Amino acid sequence: MSRTARALLLSACIAATLSASLAACQRKEDKAQAPANAPAPAVAASTTPVGYESKTPYADVKLTLPQTIKATPALHAALYADMVRDLKQFEEGAQADLSEAGGGPNPYEKSIAFTPGAETDKLVSLARTDFEFTGGAHPNTSYAAVIWDKTTNKRLGFADLFRPGADLSVLDKALCAAANAAKQARTPGSETATLDGKMWTCPKAVSTPFFLTPGATPGKAGGVTFLIGPYQVGPYSDGPYWIALPQSAFRALLNPTYADQFDAAPVKSGDVTPKNG
Repeated sequence: MSRTARALLLSACIAATLSASLAACQRKEDKAQAPANAPAPAVAASTTPVGYESKTPYADVKLTLPQTIKATPALHAALYADMVRDLKQFEEGAQADLSEAGGGPNPYEKSIAFTPGAETDKLVSLARTDFEFTGGAHPNTSYAAVIWDKTTNKRLGFADLFRPGADLSVLDKALCAAANAAKQARTPGSETATLDGKMWTCPKAVSTPFFLTPGATPGKAGGVTFLIGPYQVGPYSDGPYWIALPQSAFRALLNPTYADQFDAAPVKSGDVTPKNG
């Protein structure tokens, strides 16, 4: 091979090597840039669990969260972890009970479902319904509620939303009157519940779970909805009572920190019990 031919061949080899190296570098650069264009938040949101379900020979358990809770990650994380833990503890208890009894005709059941209430600039609210059946004449249903401050990522209680030292008798009377109106609408002529009744006693507002009621003004709550369980103001056959009171009935009792989260009238007041409640 002549000196000229060898020189040309060497130049071609060098050019090919440089081209391959540049291509490899380009591929590495493309890979490094790819994650920046990937829709990571959308993927994360789509995989946020809004439910949990487990079935064993001893228990059927289920958790249902609203899709809207994804917009409040701190609340979702707290609720999901706590509820799943509670359901797993129920499963363990069911296994212990039924194993000790030598088995049963049916597994125990427990479900926890959250229903969204009003959401304001600062606050998110949810109603919680627990259904539990461990044998007996009928299942048991109980209620709780969550009011969450989005600005502090903390759960609020009655004492946070209402003024310390406020005279709550006005709120108690309004709740009792609304509960009796709902009771008479369902069962005309039924015995009236009173705040000091012997047969049926109206619950005190401070000890009754409640969540925020949607209002006519966007971004504001129109009132609060109290969750009264079966047997509290009437027979089991009457079912529960979800009683919505307008904010005008208790506005003077509100903590000034949260008073601006309420305005106008609720979309609906009085008996707002879900038909499947």
